[in-house]
Amino acid sequence: MSLVQTGAKKMWGYRHVILIVLWLVYIINYFDRISVLTFLPLIRADLDLSHEQIGFAASIFFFAYAVAQVSAGYLADKIGSKRVMYLAIVVFTAVTFVTGLVRNYTQFILLRLGLGLGEGHHFSPANKTISDWFPKSEKGRATAFFSTTWAFAPAIIPVLITYIAAAMGGSWREIFFVLAIPGLVGIAILWYFVSDKPEEMLAKGRLSQEEYDYIKAGLVTADEDNVKKLGIGVIIKDPSLWLYSLQLFCLLAIYWGSTSWISSFLFEQHGFSLKTMGLLASLPYAVAIISTMLGGTLMDKVFHRTKPVALISFLAAIPILIYMGQIPKGSTNLLILMLILNGFFVNMVWGVIYAYPQMRYPKEVIGSAVGLTNGLGQLGAFISPLAAGYLVHKTAAGISYDNVFLMFAGFAAVAALVTFFLKEEPFVIKEDDGNKQEASASL
Repeated sequence: MSLVQTGAKKMWGYRHVILIVLWLVYIINYFDRISVLTFLPLIRADLDLSHEQIGFAASIFFFAYAVAQVSAGYLADKIGSKRVMYLAIVVFTAVTFVTGLVRNYTQFILLRLGLGLGEGHHFSPANKTISDWFPKSEKGRATAFFSTTWAFAPAIIPVLITYIAAAMGGSWREIFFVLAIPGLVGIAILWYFVSDKPEEMLAKGRLSQEEYDYIKAGLVTADEDNVKKLGIGVIIKDPSLWLYSLQLFCLLAIYWGSTSWISSFLFEQHGFSLKTMGLLASLPYAVAIISTMLGGTLMDKVFHRTKPVALISFLAAIPILIYMGQIPKGSTNLLILMLILNGFFVNMVWGVIYAYPQMRYPKEVIGSAVGLTNGLGQLGAFISPLAAGYLVHKTAAGISYDNVFLMFAGFAAVAALVTFFLKEEPFVIKEDDGNKQEASASL
């Protein structure tokens, strides 16, 4: 490694400014999403909905979100990540405001669809921006830091908004009017600080030549003309693309299934008050901030691979999830311990799993790769909350979620199995039969 690259590696650089802004804007995204899920027990009572209807309402968001992933990745590659993120923020901010006015189930479903389409155009361009700004040696930690948004946000949002709601007399509607304000802030900071490529900030004088050279030297790239000619066809023949999509499907099924129902689980099965429910619902995500960064650090500094961290995460999660639904009512200390362990191991893999496409595929198609795989993966987030609504059942002791957590454990087992078969070597482009271009995975 040259002295220039060594100096850039150690310095605080503009790439870190980009990362922090992406992190802050995605927190705003999560405020809107988590607020709906936190207030599901109150929304269900207010609109007189069944558990099955609430499960469908939670899931339909992820169906729209999954559909949006494919177009989001394609648009990020074609017109630039920043423009697509602008579109996403405008849409989900408007839909969030209108959510406070919802009066019936049909309106609620339509707004959930709108929120999914809006927020679904945010992740792939944000991930592509990280891919374009961070060298391979830093992708694990950079992606892990960005991934703490889905640990940090659920850790603080339930506490914050339930306390605000309690101060307002227990009403949930006013929260959504207030949440329109952060969306406007997000648009402003995205416009000022973020660019699609390092070249733009180099020309503006915000990025040093030293840091620029360091970033460019560490990117996963390929013959740009060949990649543009083939498009997404470069990678769809790679079996690991589909295995990775299944792995992501399972992880998102666990995460969003539990996130969608954790408030209801604590409120209904364990009988906690609104304030206590908010605090306990935040516990797994508070711990996840640490474990997500730990996973990224282990990948960059210890294993230099994604699979070992993923296997630790999924295999440890299986017994924890099985036991979670079996905890007797009144065993608060045991419940707290299991919430903490659940948050630690399930979330350890986030930075690693979203660094995988950046490590394997050329930057010229990373938007499409992330959009396609995340779109397929988000179907797990669609199916899981919906299925959970049908698995909730009544017992002599009250409402039980034991079968729900058994389902989550099953997803963890499948994810662990799939992880064994993933290839981690960089994907390459090669010529075959003269002038014919095709993609192949290095063995």
